[in-house]
Amino acid sequence: MKTIHFKYVFGSLLLLLFICGCKGDPKKETTTTDTAKEAVADTKKQGQAFIADDGSTPNVLQIAIGSPDHSTLVAAVQAAELENALVNAGPLMVFAPTNAAFDALPEGTVEDLLKPENKEALANILKHHVTPGNYSKDFLKKFKKLGQANDQNTTVEVKGDDVFVGGAKIVASIPAGNGIVHVVDKVMLPPSE
Repeated sequence: MKTIHFKYVFGSLLLLLFICGCKGDPKKETTTTDTAKEAVADTKKQGQAFIADDGSTPNVLQIAIGSPDHSTLVAAVQAAELENALVNAGPLMVFAPTNAAFDALPEGTVEDLLKPENKEALANILKHHVTPGNYSKDFLKKFKKLGQANDQNTTVEVKGDDVFVGGAKIVASIPAGNGIVHVVDKVMLPPSE
């Protein structure tokens, strides 16, 4: 009888040790907690703009992000929270002002536009740089006006071989997976209403 009682006590003790040993690793719980904290911190970074994709042709946003000459434009797009709009299937034509084009604006303009309280005005200006379509610089010569994403129109002018959209000269064009990026030398401001 003592042997059977001893076996039950010993077996129960082993079972208890086994159950305690199988509990989650504290390091894993910390990692899960850290991951949850990161997810909460990145709640604004949702949507297809934040999906990593190294296999396809870069979209218009990825082209801008990869260009050292467009860091001000990228900062403006992020401040206006328009990243997801620039990665949709399109096709989109983005007239991308260079950093020098932003620098040519009156002093303090860019800094003022990047403030959270000016997000709507900034978004309007940036949308004025986007047109549905995927037209080359030469094909744009056939247009007189373009309808922009901010529901306003902008002019197209041809001077020799140069094409100007909204007064900004197209200095380069880069095909994108969802349209085309036309690099321009000026920030195109929407007409005052």
